[in-house]
Amino acid sequence: MKFLSVAFLSLALSVVNGQKQQIALNSHSSLSIPLLGYGTWNLDKSNASEAVSYAIDAGYRHIDCAAAYGNEKEVGKGIADGLKKAGLKRSEIWVTSKLWNDHHRPDLVFEGLEKTISDLGLDYLDLYHMHWPVAQTPSSGKNELGYIDTWHAMERLLHTGKVRHIGVSNFSPAQLENLIAKSKTTPFAHQMELHPYLQQTAWVQWHYNHGIHVTAYSPLANSNPTYGGPKKGSTPALLGNTVINDIAKESGCTPATVALAWGMSRGTSVIPKSQHKERISENFGALDCVMGYEAFTKIEEVGRKYLHRFNNPSKGWGVPLYEGLDDA
Repeated sequence: MKFLSVAFLSLALSVVNGQKQQIALNSHSSLSIPLLGYGTWNLDKSNASEAVSYAIDAGYRHIDCAAAYGNEKEVGKGIADGLKKAGLKRSEIWVTSKLWNDHHRPDLVFEGLEKTISDLGLDYLDLYHMHWPVAQTPSSGKNELGYIDTWHAMERLLHTGKVRHIGVSNFSPAQLENLIAKSKTTPFAHQMELHPYLQQTAWVQWHYNHGIHVTAYSPLANSNPTYGGPKKGSTPALLGNTVINDIAKESGCTPATVALAWGMSRGTSVIPKSQHKERISENFGALDCVMGYEAFTKIEEVGRKYLHRFNNPSKGWGVPLYEGLDDA
């Protein structure tokens, strides 16, 4: 079953007045979350500022950050420089960050936010995620599932003027349904691992039906060096996948822009990361990549053949994650 038609891709990647417009599904504020974003996970401090600045100047209007990435000061400098170079106001870009596990205790939530916006050099965030449904005791490092009290503390952040929206990341269906049932505020967005090897169509559809935006991290799958790269006999590199490459040739795109355009066609934001200017520009080209219906059918088949989740710290943390989801 198709999640969204190819016609939606034409809408999502439309060009208005000669300028690429990043169209979003939700419009809860004057600026909606763009479908194409720039990720900063594993962005090395050595050129993080330069890379973020370049991304904004190249056209990206959505920057994804997190306290756990350890580079928010450098990213903040890049945001400031990029806005200046592009002649933009702060209100013209979307900035997301995330609360780390060691600040789940309700009395530490505001402190976590304050540290993030201070490091980023901003007055507010457009979106603040709970990074995981996992609470880590700061003194011992012990992990346990814990998110309801944390979420209620995050709800209070909405009244400070320092956060426009709040969301979650890496939740299971049961966890998200439990959170919604016990809270006043439904998450604005849910960030999760999504790519052609982990399509999770039914789960994405559930969010669409409930008015929750979805952001896909690792949209280029195992091209992320954190995952160690493809090993002999394992899932092949997504960008080297013959089907993806054939689609790229047929549509006049690159393998990376095929994967990103596929993600955006489903209504999900995608946040690819690169430190290289050439690849940052290449990824932005996903806004011009339009594929035929057959390409989507082929990508569905790729997902069934190579189903794989690359980011699952369940065993290392000693807590159950992703229960009820594909390749948990």
